Amino acid sequence: MAKYLALWKIDQTRIPVDPKERGAAWSALMKVVKKNLKAGLTKDWGAFVGETGGYAIYEGTELEVMKNIQQYIPFASFQVHPIASVDQVVEMIKSLSK
Repeated sequence: MAKYLALWKIDQTRIPVDPKERGAAWSALMKVVKKNLKAGLTKDWGAFVGETGGYAIYEGTELEVMKNIQQYIPFASFQVHPIASVDQVVEMIKSLSK
């Protein structure tokens, strides 16, 4: 199964100015994140301290990852990068010497 690193950034124009509204919005986001972690497609998730962005590690098919990310649009934007495992990199290195 493929792994992906997704770097996310919240659209700051959609962040409420009122702290109570902002807290409610973040609480709603965290409910979705926790649901996705429990479902297993999202393997890890974190926010960068002091920023409005963070990362997620997904493990699944391209379609599963794309569908999962869509639930955060248009409130967040993503940069998604496929991840190669140690074994995959070792295999690539072996192929260089053949």
